[in-house]
Amino acid sequence: MFRDEQLQRYARNFLLKDVGGHGQQALLAAHVLIVGAGGLGSPVALYLAASGVGQLTLADADTVELSNLQRQVIHTTARCGENKSESAATTLRAINPDINITPLPLRLEGEALALAIEAADLVVDATDNFTSRYAINALCVEKQKKLVSGAVMGWEGQVAAFAGFRPGLPCYRCLYPPTEAMDALQPCARSGVLGPAAGVIGTLQAAEVIRQLVGLSEENLQRVTFVDLHSWRFYSMTMRAQAHCPVCGG
Repeated sequence: MFRDEQLQRYARNFLLKDVGGHGQQALLAAHVLIVGAGGLGSPVALYLAASGVGQLTLADADTVELSNLQRQVIHTTARCGENKSESAATTLRAINPDINITPLPLRLEGEALALAIEAADLVVDATDNFTSRYAINALCVEKQKKLVSGAVMGWEGQVAAFAGFRPGLPCYRCLYPPTEAMDALQPCARSGVLGPAAGVIGTLQAAEVIRQLVGLSEENLQRVTFVDLHSWRFYSMTMRAQAHCPVCGG
């Protein structure tokens, strides 16, 4: 069932009672779409690849810049000017040639986004703007795909998981209905971001993806977790479906 190399590579996963051989097989059979190969997408992709998620699709239209490297740890100085999805794929293939990596050097939207989500088993939102987050969420609800979302700014961040479409469970828009205040939020290029904050949130996203793929408890599908590294606080809140949500209808 597993090759000798896989038994060695994933040895620590096999020892985990909630993963073992069955869970590792589930990881190897899974296809995860990661939208964004920046501060959040970097740790997500690194840990999912190292853990043996069998197929990873990474989408990002941006190119690597020197200012990215303080937090986007999947890229290198030598790759400045290279597309982020292709740079990330190079790193991931070097870490784990046992899995399939598909870079998408484009901004996923419209039909292309719908097709990419349709092809995946689970979607990771590692984007940095509400327009993309709403579009990804709406299609995950339509296609009934689980979604793991993260966000980071300054010293703080948050991570949440969503069921796609399941009556009684919230979607991303239930958690964050559009408001004028959202338009005032500044991107990290203007407000700054702590590199390890992106690493913590992205790592939590990767852990949640693995939890869902190996069939652990789904209690996090109703929970958003906040991290404040400045005051060293970690706390969670229960999310509730909104009865009049235009995406999932509560």
